[in-house]
Amino acid sequence: MKSAFRKISRVGSLTGGTRWYLSEDCLLAAKRMMYAVEYRRFYLRDLEYIMVWPSRSWLWRLIIPAVLLAALGASLWQWVNSIAGAIFVSLALAWVALELARGPTAKSRIRTTGATVDLPLVKRTRRARKVLAKIDAAVRATRGVIEHPTAPATITSPAEPNVQTRSEASATASIAAATQTNAS
Repeated sequence: MKSAFRKISRVGSLTGGTRWYLSEDCLLAAKRMMYAVEYRRFYLRDLEYIMVWPSRSWLWRLIIPAVLLAALGASLWQWVNSIAGAIFVSLALAWVALELARGPTAKSRIRTTGATVDLPLVKRTRRARKVLAKIDAAVRATRGVIEHPTAPATITSPAEPNVQTRSEASATASIAAATQTNAS
């Protein structure tokens, strides 16, 4: 028997994590906390938006371990021997290179017609485009939207309201009064 849900994303943590599943009519989040699992269902027809952005904590995740490893390596270099120090300094450089290659961590928010929920959809922002494309295709299929070739997004300014100054308003009123008197 084949399941109607297919896994699209997984975000792990020390105490559990969240797994995301997609079906034909809903998006399901299974959030595991130690020994309990909490399920959240988001119907695709009710989705307003899903927003993913880079978290600010990513820089701390990059800097703190690298500085600590480099400081330990420098102190070992000075007090023990240069080989032990070189190992820890190279670990610090490898940590920085790995974090830079993987990209910033992500936060996300899901808005439906009834609620707004902050749940991690992806671990890194690099993967967000791929997961959001799968969700977008499912939403379009659910709502019956015909896909058109995507054109580059353009930013347009909203139409400015027609605001009349005091002199324009008085001129319009006098013209209207003059037409009424001339017409009668």
